[in-house]
Amino acid sequence: MNAPAAIEAPSGRRTARVVLVGNPNAGKTTLFNALTGHRAKTANFPGTTVSHRVGTLARAGRSVHLVDLPGMYSLTPTTPEERIAADVVLGAEAHRHKPDAAIVVVDATNLERNLFLVSQVLEHDLPVVVALNMIDLADAEGIQIDVEGLSRELGCPVIPVSARTGRGLDELVRTLESTLSKREKRIPIIQQAIACTACSSCPFQNRYTWTETVAARNLKSHRTARGGRTEALDRALTHPVGGLLAFFGVMAMMFYLIFQLATVPMDLIDHLFVTVGNLVAARVPEGDLQSLLVNGVIGGVGGILVFLPQICILFFFLALLEDTGYLARAAFVMDRLMRRIGLPGKAFVPLLSAHACAIPAIMATRVIEDRRDRLITILIAPLMTCSARIPVYTLVIALLFPNQPGFAALTFLGAYGVGIAAGLAAAFLMKRTILPGETRPLVLELPNYRLPVLRTALLHTYDQARMFVKQAGTLILIISVVLWALATYPKSAVPPEADALRAQAALLAEAGDAAAAAALEREAATIEDQHALRNSLAGRIGHWIEPVLAPLGFNWQIGIGIVTSFAAREVIVSTLAVVYGVGADRAEEEPRSLYDSLRSARRADGTPVFTTATGFSLLVFYILAAQCLPTQAVTRKETGSWKWAAFQLTYMSALAYVAALLTFQLMRAFGIS
Repeated sequence: MNAPAAIEAPSGRRTARVVLVGNPNAGKTTLFNALTGHRAKTANFPGTTVSHRVGTLARAGRSVHLVDLPGMYSLTPTTPEERIAADVVLGAEAHRHKPDAAIVVVDATNLERNLFLVSQVLEHDLPVVVALNMIDLADAEGIQIDVEGLSRELGCPVIPVSARTGRGLDELVRTLESTLSKREKRIPIIQQAIACTACSSCPFQNRYTWTETVAARNLKSHRTARGGRTEALDRALTHPVGGLLAFFGVMAMMFYLIFQLATVPMDLIDHLFVTVGNLVAARVPEGDLQSLLVNGVIGGVGGILVFLPQICILFFFLALLEDTGYLARAAFVMDRLMRRIGLPGKAFVPLLSAHACAIPAIMATRVIEDRRDRLITILIAPLMTCSARIPVYTLVIALLFPNQPGFAALTFLGAYGVGIAAGLAAAFLMKRTILPGETRPLVLELPNYRLPVLRTALLHTYDQARMFVKQAGTLILIISVVLWALATYPKSAVPPEADALRAQAALLAEAGDAAAAAALEREAATIEDQHALRNSLAGRIGHWIEPVLAPLGFNWQIGIGIVTSFAAREVIVSTLAVVYGVGADRAEEEPRSLYDSLRSARRADGTPVFTTATGFSLLVFYILAAQCLPTQAVTRKETGSWKWAAFQLTYMSALAYVAALLTFQLMRAFGIS
């Protein structure tokens, strides 16, 4: 495909601003990518969480900024996305000046529906070029459009293009350049044509009648249906039973890819950060700076970026599903079930992907148009069992059922079920309390089936990955450093027993017993780490909250684990390893040593710490608790307010506390200790 010609800015201005407008599924983003290539960036509109992409077409120092607006059906908005897009087209004050021109992207296979928006844009004294996209699909379906006749009726240029193949893009850019320089007014042509079409008192009816008339006059020949193959696929993929089975099959494949295909790159990223940490540790003298860099910055950010492959796979897969036209059908099928609990069908995909990680799941809620429905989905997504909970489940269940794999498997499955049930119940209650209202009815037009554009999917994935990495480099980095400081300060003196062990290790090393010396050095390091953590701010907080945690069966050591696991849930495993004298490194290499240490742990009165009741209480707590502050950071970004992030943290913490309290106390009441 040849690169499209560049554009000169209109006289008197160095940079022109052109907006891409169009219905959803009209191929707008594909056209944007074809015109701008990699010279694009994604950002939110000021003061909103609605994102848009901006690209540049440049030549000889002059440039044209191309803005890809959210899809909309009308300039009379019904969603926040449509409202923002309409404000930009109309030049509302919040979005600066009116654009210099608009490219209205029209689906050539569905001319009548798309002309409604075209007519509205043309009424606002805005130079317009209509890009008749998917002309190749129209040809394949036997649809022939009188392009010249349509251009005369609209009073603006109409250019047949195929964003997928590059057909017509050079002509589109040349026509846009010419239109920018002329800036001809179109208002009288459209307004008079629509006014003379019908005598109805309803302006929308007049406009619909006009679109039907114009479409009929300029379709030389067309098929009345999309073809037997499409209808057969729709009968299968939207069937109440067959459609559900197909959907679960597709989601199972996505879920498998997220977990299995991501394993290798996740391991590589983990290895990369470990290697970088080791290099920094080798070059920076021991002390607070080394600890900050290795454990706070590198370890904290690395612990989040390790999920980047899952995020990329999720959004790449979703982009492919949307481009083929299947995602709309999946939403239609799931809507019947999800509406019973007050959520739209489109909420199912984010909630399913939350079982890998809540962060990409929250980002994936952007497919939900209604803000209230999207907000509820964001708030309940962390209740789904993410992969970070698996090490915690494994540890606790191994303590509960050390030699009973059957019971262990059932408990593991039950943990997933409790999280799902809690999420759906929370959504049901929110719909009837803090976020009241009926779920927005699903009204959509099923787009044509088409082959996905690989480049579009890759660029979409790149955008989402870049936004996630940017997030990891800001708020998540701050959170990691704060939690590192809590576990590091105030500093405490090295305990005498650690010094004694190191002295013994030195004697053994002089005697040539290197293995025994290394073992004593590790034991000394473990004692030192244990002592430092106990006396740190995190340790003191653990002691301080122990009276609050005691009714749940938790002691101050578990309290430290709860505090440190706000960085990531699985951190409690390494924290308990340090607190109970095993050492994080040894626990990772020899899990059995950690299990044995925790089973033998005793309280001050000599009773075991990890009883059956305490084990189940801890399991329930981690199923429901919001032990992941990076998730709250992403919630804040996606909702545009710390209020909802704070609410998510508060309600999940309260839910976890009450559920764990009931679990522990009821088991004790029934004699299960």
